[in-house]
Amino acid sequence: MQQKSIKPVLLSPEPRRKLSAILLLVLICSAAGFGGGLLAKNYPQQQTTSTGISRENQKAVLNESELISTIATNVAPSVVSVNVISQNASPEDFFGFGGGASESQSAGTGIIISDDGYIVTNRHVIPAGASNVSVTLSDGTELDSVEIIGRTNDSDPLDIAFLKIKDLKGKKLQKATLADSSKVKVGDKVVAIGNALGQFQNTVTAGILSGFGRSVQASDGNGVESLQNLFQTDAAINPGNSGGPLLNISGEVIGINTAVAGGPAENIGFAIPINDVQGLVKSVLTKGKLERPYLGVRYVAITDDYAYQFNLSVKRGAYILPGRAGRSSIVPGSPAEKAGLKEKDIIAKIDGTGLDEKNSLTSLIGRKSVGDEVTLTILRDGKEQEIKLKLEAAPQG
Repeated sequence: MQQKSIKPVLLSPEPRRKLSAILLLVLICSAAGFGGGLLAKNYPQQQTTSTGISRENQKAVLNESELISTIATNVAPSVVSVNVISQNASPEDFFGFGGGASESQSAGTGIIISDDGYIVTNRHVIPAGASNVSVTLSDGTELDSVEIIGRTNDSDPLDIAFLKIKDLKGKKLQKATLADSSKVKVGDKVVAIGNALGQFQNTVTAGILSGFGRSVQASDGNGVESLQNLFQTDAAINPGNSGGPLLNISGEVIGINTAVAGGPAENIGFAIPINDVQGLVKSVLTKGKLERPYLGVRYVAITDDYAYQFNLSVKRGAYILPGRAGRSSIVPGSPAEKAGLKEKDIIAKIDGTGLDEKNSLTSLIGRKSVGDEVTLTILRDGKEQEIKLKLEAAPQG
């Protein structure tokens, strides 16, 4: 599956320090003679290799290389290549010929989340017209009896789908370990594994976590999607990496690689924090089906700019937008409507956790399950109040 290209302007790069010192010459010169001799006597000169790299630095590089190699070796069996055949409607030509269906092939990556064959990947890896799906294990074994359990709606900011291997052919699967992605920090070392370009299986790249809380408009050629609360990384992510794991240095999954900046941008990739899909993982593993909990509101994540634009009293939270063109921002029949949420309400907290760059509304709801009761702390007309509601499954289609 072609990795999504990100097209906003912000992704286009293709598009004094003064030092002063007081020199105490007599003191320094006196100390230098004594101190220099002492150091030379007690501390031998740092050893270097033939390349001029100190042995200490070389050891540090080797240790990091060994760490990445160990992570790759340990986690590779939990990563699969996803191969998809889709049926696409062909338009008629000028003379009325053509039409019918055409077949296309694509590839992506998936993460094994249970030893009985459940796999999580991206929604865009499994398009709506997917008619046949197979997976290839890290040892090269191809398993072709694969069921599509479900995928989030195309308008859902969470780009997720689930598969189930129905016939393991006697293979023993190794499930990945999912981390608590709320504990990551900018600058943390990360490793990505994926089916690069759809043909280089289990390609390993490394980098750092460059940022979090990113929102982007992403396209894979079949439409544009709004994705929210993403990790940003400079670990190389290529077409085909979609659905693969972003790992911490313990070899645990902290994210699902989803998109990469297109155009002239370099080393700007995005991943869905694994905490955001924990509720979906739980529903699939316990019920065998995808149930997406939802509130049923149209909102914007408040930033400094949005707070200024809408003249809001707070700078973080989820602002339920005023309706427009006769369309309400509260979905009829949704948990939000039943609980009495209103347009222009600001959702500040969910179960006591404040909404901010690391905890978006989508993220916090994604950690819950259908049927959970949650407490929303909201601001209405400048006054804080709490509203309780029960999460329901998002409508399909």
